[in-house]
Amino acid sequence: MDYDQMLAVLRYAGDHEMPVRIRTSSEVEITGIPTSLDTHVTAYEVYLRPDFADDTEIALALSEIRDVALVQG
Repeated sequence: MDYDQMLAVLRYAGDHEMPVRIRTSSEVEITGIPTSLDTHVTAYEVYLRPDFADDTEIALALSEIRDVALVQG
């Protein structure tokens, strides 16, 4: 998946509070709702609210993301 497509999916999902499934370069899969996306060179990360914990946010470096897809249903 190219960088612009990845950002488009993350932005859309965040704007509509839709969950995404992210696969990292180390083959880890994480599902959650994007709450913040920072493409500035000093941050370069996305924050997700995982589907298993409403009161938790995790940060993922955009450079580690291999693939992003909207979760259906």
